[in-house]
Amino acid sequence: MSDATAAAIAANRFGLGARPGELARIGSDATGYLEAQLAGPPPLLVQPGLADSANAINQAQALRQERRAARRSAAPDAAAAAMKVGQLYRPMYVADAAARLRAAVASDRPFTERLVHFWANHFAVSVDKGVVLGLAGCFEREAIRPHVLGRFSDLLRAVEQHPTMLLYLDNAQSVGPASQAAGLLARRGGEGRPRAGLNENLAREILELHTLGVDGGYTQADVTEFARAITGWSIGGGQGRFAGGESGRFFFRAGIHEPGSRTIMGHRYREGGIDSGLAVLDRLATEPATARHIATKLARHFVADEPAPVLVERLTRAFLKSEGDLPTVYRALIDAPEAWAQPLPKYKTPADYIHSAWRAVDLPVPEGPRALAPFDLLGQRTWQPGSPAGWPDRAADWDGPSALLKRVEWADQVGQRVGAQRDAQQLGPELLGATLSARTREAVARADSPAQALTLLMASPEFLRR
Repeated sequence: MSDATAAAIAANRFGLGARPGELARIGSDATGYLEAQLAGPPPLLVQPGLADSANAINQAQALRQERRAARRSAAPDAAAAAMKVGQLYRPMYVADAAARLRAAVASDRPFTERLVHFWANHFAVSVDKGVVLGLAGCFEREAIRPHVLGRFSDLLRAVEQHPTMLLYLDNAQSVGPASQAAGLLARRGGEGRPRAGLNENLAREILELHTLGVDGGYTQADVTEFARAITGWSIGGGQGRFAGGESGRFFFRAGIHEPGSRTIMGHRYREGGIDSGLAVLDRLATEPATARHIATKLARHFVADEPAPVLVERLTRAFLKSEGDLPTVYRALIDAPEAWAQPLPKYKTPADYIHSAWRAVDLPVPEGPRALAPFDLLGQRTWQPGSPAGWPDRAADWDGPSALLKRVEWADQVGQRVGAQRDAQQLGPELLGATLSARTREAVARADSPAQALTLLMASPEFLRR
């Protein structure tokens, strides 16, 4: 493989799309360019005005209390009070999603930024559940970004104990049937208070999606036992008997925890309060099935819809040998011949396409909702996969005729806006390098206008793939 091809793969497959001049900076050391990005600090996102999850939760809770008071008093503004949580959360969502886009467009470490997106999708939350709308960005900033260059076990703990995940998968109010509070909760119930009942959502998704995988060898009994082990994993705050912990932050509520030892997948865990669930998480983080599940998803995301078994096996071994040290696994991916064997095996998701287009035209991201309009248009609204399984990662889910037409129409809008300011004939080699085909070069050169030339480049088969 030529250095020029390797540079294009490094920027467009491992990164988020080349910016003008990026391939020249990569030069002849594509693997060194990627490995250097793993040596830096975690890819944190710190921008003025972005909400802290605890603050967002507390503001929303205050509005819900206002709504309940309005309903009890039959106040005429009760309906208006009910709308205020959405009005609070929507600007938070827009600010975080726009900040994420700006980070993707401007990043000089696009490999690590792509890893953030990969893990955020692996541990997916979805803003179509209203309680997540103002918290999805906080979740990514607080639980994902600090740990993408660390150990998988630490990432797993941070994710599963984050208030966003506890609210999204309903564990914050999961009550052990034999817990101290079960009888009281069953009698009182009422809005704003959990009823006595075990919720298995978080336990199931940890096993099925976050660690072992659907074929990981667990049973329904294991799900139930694990759900019992993590009862009490909740959020601080509340009133009266339900008060405790720092408001809006993770808090272990011993009173709703199901006591007793647990047996999960043949391993016995003694009762230890919060430590019971943590012990299960730590074991799951190092299971061979978890290593294979993570290895398969990484290989699929970066290399091919149906990755070669030898590549999956290589990444699995790296995961297990390093005890889940993620940079070690990333380096194994970078060093794998399969990762460089085929220039354009992956069809870009809508988000990939938008990120690469913004990087290509080198324009500032608009402020407010305008920045997010392309994601809605192309069908991949930020943090809204619709289920805990996250967005799909195969071409068959994204390459339908109507979806392609929408990309071409959006590319035409970009071309009309900035085509006169960009030389597409010069830009093509800068963005796609040796993967730019003679056919695309010819089509761009024969375009009727600069705007059409840029549209043809952005709608080309090479630009649609990575």
